[in-house]
Order: sequence, then C-alpha cells, then structure tokens
Amino acid sequence: MAAFPSARLRADLLLLAASLIWGSAFVAQRIAATEMSVYLFNGLRFVLAGLILLPLARQGLSKLEPRALGGILLAGGVLFCGATLQQLGLKTTTAGNAGFITGLYVVLIPVILAVGWGHWPRRGVLAAVVLASIGLFLLSTGGRFVLAPGDALEFGGAILWAFHVILIGRLVKSVPVLPLVIGQNLVCGLMNLLVVGFQDGAAEWAVLPGMWFPIVYTGVFSIGVGYTFQALGQKEAPPSDAAVILSAEAVFAALFGWLLLDERLTLVQLAGCGLILAGMLLAQLDLRPGDKTLNIRKPGGEETRETSM
Repeated sequence: MAAFPSARLRADLLLLAASLIWGSAFVAQRIAATEMSVYLFNGLRFVLAGLILLPLARQGLSKLEPRALGGILLAGGVLFCGATLQQLGLKTTTAGNAGFITGLYVVLIPVILAVGWGHWPRRGVLAAVVLASIGLFLLSTGGRFVLAPGDALEFGGAILWAFHVILIGRLVKSVPVLPLVIGQNLVCGLMNLLVVGFQDGAAEWAVLPGMWFPIVYTGVFSIGVGYTFQALGQKEAPPSDAAVILSAEAVFAALFGWLLLDERLTLVQLAGCGLILAGMLLAQLDLRPGDKTLNIRKPGGEETRETSM
C-alpha cells in the first residue's frame, strides 16, 4: 500500500491547525463584537499580528518586487473588507447563522474557479463540498435557519473569504509566505485604523483595558499563526481542497464552545460535525467511475494509485 505523500499531508495538517486556531478564537470575537468598534478591534489585532511576525522576515520584505507588493496590497484589501463584513454581521445575527453563512465560501470557491477561470474541481472535491456544506448548515443552525439582519453582511464576507483563499493560493507560488502574511496583516490593520481616525473614537478607546485578551489572542494566534499556517498549507493544497479542510473551523468552534461556554450540541449538530469530517476525507480522494483504483492526490496534480479491496 502506497504511503501518503508527506508534502501534501503536511499541507493538510497546517490547514487543519489553522481551522482549529480560528475555531478557538470565535468566542473572543463574539465578546469583542458586543463591546467595541469593529474597526478598532480589527485594526489593533491585525497590526499586532503583523508586528509580532516582522522580526522573522525583515530581509524578505526589503527584497519584494513591485508586482509582489501589488499582490500583498490586494490581499490586505480583500482581508479588510471580509473581516469588516464578518464582524459587523456578528452584531446583528446569531453565532449559528454567522458560522453557516461564512462557511459557504467552501461552496463559492469551486464556483468562482469554474466561472472565472474555467478550473473545474475533481468529482471527489465537488462531493466533499456538498457534504461539508450540509454539515455546516446542521452544525451551525441545528437544522433551523431564521434570517437575521446581519446575514447579508455575512454572505458578502463569505464571497470575500472565497476570493481571499483563491488569491492566497495564487500568491504563495511567487511571494514568500512570511512577507505575504505580514504585509496583508499590516495593510488590513492600517486600513481599519484609518477608518477609526475619521471617527470620534474617544469612547471606543476607553473600553480597551477590558478587551486586551480578545485583541491579543486573536491577533497573535488567530491572525499571526493562523494565516501563516493557511498560506504555508496552500503552497501544496489547491484552493477547493483547502476550503473543505478549513470548513473544520465550525467543528472546532463548536468544540471550544462546549469546553469554554458549556454549550451543548444536539444530535443534529453532531451529525453535521460528522458530515464535515467526511467531506474533509473525501476531498483527499479522487474516485473515478469504472476505475477500481483509489487515486490519492499528490502536490502538483500527480497521483498515486492503490488497488481497492
């Protein structure tokens, strides 16, 4: 039996770790959404994330070509818009709705790739996307979805997250990972703080002493570490595959909600977790009709074959 390609396995584990970190940060984001300005919260945590990584890549940043700088500015701009819509939506929708609608980027990525670039995903990935999407719906809403005012904002954010995953997948082929992550974080953070500068923010800054934990935790771990893991993982994993793995964020968010907030999952929600995990596994396989072999994807589109039992 052939061994699983180590480079691809490493990429998938990095993406899974990113989804775990993002899931753990959801509680902190919910706290901040009710207590402080969206722009101040996002500005401080993204700038913090960029600054803590800066010493690791100072030389790499100075050697970036103008074309790479343009890509970093674009990634930071998309990140700013996506994070803003998500955080604004959290103010006027439920956590369940936000989790499900944000997770729709799993569906949107293969659609955008097919319509915009003519890149049709493998059948296994399409089936995985369907499973993960149904799982997200069951986990986030318990099978009951009621529209809320912030849902349109969350859907706009989901579209931008889809473009961001696609964009990062293309940029990591030509731009070093750390300069890319640092640059996009600083661009996003400074854009947020620029908005704060045009507002009367005296009252907003006054809440900072009680908000240091959400800012530091999401800045250091969710953004600093999480986005670095995402970019490293996407060097080997195609965007559609990466999206299915990143959908595990909803599972980890539910897990940490149970551990930290004593939130309980119903049987329907547990079934949703199972479908997401099944989708993640299916995304790794390439099952072709009339072929009794199991094709396991390698980086670069190659594949190894195992005869099925």
